[in-house]
Amino acid sequence: MSGRLDGKTVAFVVANEGIEQVELTDPWEAVTGAGGRPVLVAPKDGTTQAFNHLDKADTFPVDRTTVDAKPEDFDAVVLPGGVANPDQLRTDDAAVSFLRSFAGTGRPIAAICHGPWTLIEAGVVDGKTLTSWPSLRTDLENAGGTWVDRELVVDEQLITSRKPDDLPAFCDQLVSAVEAASR
Repeated sequence: MSGRLDGKTVAFVVANEGIEQVELTDPWEAVTGAGGRPVLVAPKDGTTQAFNHLDKADTFPVDRTTVDAKPEDFDAVVLPGGVANPDQLRTDDAAVSFLRSFAGTGRPIAAICHGPWTLIEAGVVDGKTLTSWPSLRTDLENAGGTWVDRELVVDEQLITSRKPDDLPAFCDQLVSAVEAASR
């Protein structure tokens, strides 16, 4: 059976700890359900620790490190939230460099909740309209972006949502964008 995303590969870029689990698993399931191949990319080999808000949840095996990730290998990038996840990720030079290079391809980048923090660090929000968890508003505006309080915002290649309640719209848009992406 073929899917909408057959032959498409999506990088889920996370820190090794602090990912909001549902913001990883729901988009992951949307990609696999549509026939795509998700790849978990993190700074260190081994596993990542997800959380349900502040409580430890499941661990997930890392497929590739940020040092080894190459933009040409992926059709899209997903940046899940969780407060600790992007706060750590934005201090990983390899992750920031990968994201900056990937942004230059014009292919989709989807970030939810606190995920846009890493977009700020990569310098790709200037002139863009985005949404996020409300506490990132000032950071996004200081980086030259326009923040709005909406379930889903699409500005060229950037797809952003605010919180787990927005996941259905976020996942639908992610699959549609990846389906349209070409490398």
